[in-house]
Amino acid sequence: MNFDTLEQFAATPRGGFAKGPAALMIAEDRTEIASTIAHLQSRGFLHVFVVAPPGLDVPPMIENGMGQLHVIRAQSRAPGITPAAVNALIDKMPGQWLHYCYNGEYLFYPFCEDRRIGEMVNWVLEERRRAILTYVIDLYAPDLTAHPDGVSIQTAMLDSAGYFAETRTDAVGQQKDRQKNFFGGLRWRFEEHISQPKRRIDRIGLFQARPGLRLNEDHTLNDDEMNTYACEWHHSLTAAICSFRAAKALRTNPGSRHDVTDFRWHKSTPFHWSSQQLMELGLMEPGQWF
Repeated sequence: MNFDTLEQFAATPRGGFAKGPAALMIAEDRTEIASTIAHLQSRGFLHVFVVAPPGLDVPPMIENGMGQLHVIRAQSRAPGITPAAVNALIDKMPGQWLHYCYNGEYLFYPFCEDRRIGEMVNWVLEERRRAILTYVIDLYAPDLTAHPDGVSIQTAMLDSAGYFAETRTDAVGQQKDRQKNFFGGLRWRFEEHISQPKRRIDRIGLFQARPGLRLNEDHTLNDDEMNTYACEWHHSLTAAICSFRAAKALRTNPGSRHDVTDFRWHKSTPFHWSSQQLMELGLMEPGQWF
C-alpha cells in the first residue's frame, strides 16, 4: 500500500493494518534500503512501513515473504519527521508492537537467529514490560578508500569497548529511576563532530503502541516507565540496533569528512552479525529469557 503524503497516511482509519508486530524505516538516502527491508522481514515483522521522499526507489519485499510493505512519501530528512511518522503509526496500530529505524540499521535481540520477533515481544509482555531499550551500536567500514561512505556490509566492524552510562535527571535535577543516558561508539570517539543531543546511543526502539503514547524528539517516550532499562525486580531483556548511520554521516557531512580518515582503533573488532557476539560484548542483555 502506498501513501502520497504522511498526512494521507495519518488520515487512514485506526486499526486498518490488522495485526503486528510492525516496523517503520525512515529512508534518509539510497544506502542499504534493500538490505534493511530484507532484515526486517527476516525478523518476522508482519508490516514494514518505509518513509521515503518522492523519487527514491523502494525495492519490494522478498518474494514469498510473509510481511506487507507500505511506502509513505515524505521528506525523510525534514525536522521532526521521525516522531511525526512514528506517532502516526502509533495511532494506526494501537496494542501492536512497533519498531522504528533508519536505512542501514539492523535490529538484533537475544537469540534472534532462532526466534522471531513475535516470540520475543510475547515473552516481554509476560514480564509485564511494554517497551524494550535498544542500544544503537555503530558499524563502520575498515577501509574508507574502498568504502568512502563508511558503509560495508561484508567487512563491518564495531567497537568492542568504550561504552558508558550517565545518570538521567528530570527538569529539576532529580535522578530518574532506572533510566540512564548511554554513550559510546563513533559518537563518543568523534564527539567533536557530533552535536550534544545526538551523542546518546540509547533508543526506545521497540514498544507496544497505545492511544496517547508519543515518541519524543530525543528517542524517549512520554511514559517514563517505558524509558527504563529494567523492571524493579530483575534485569530485563534489551536489544541492539546495529547502525551505519553515524559512520555515513561522519563521512558525508562537509564539516567532518576531511577529518575522519579511518574509523579503526585498538578496540575495533569485526562484526559477526551475531546476537551471541553482542551479548558476549555486553551490548545487550537476555534478562530471564533463555
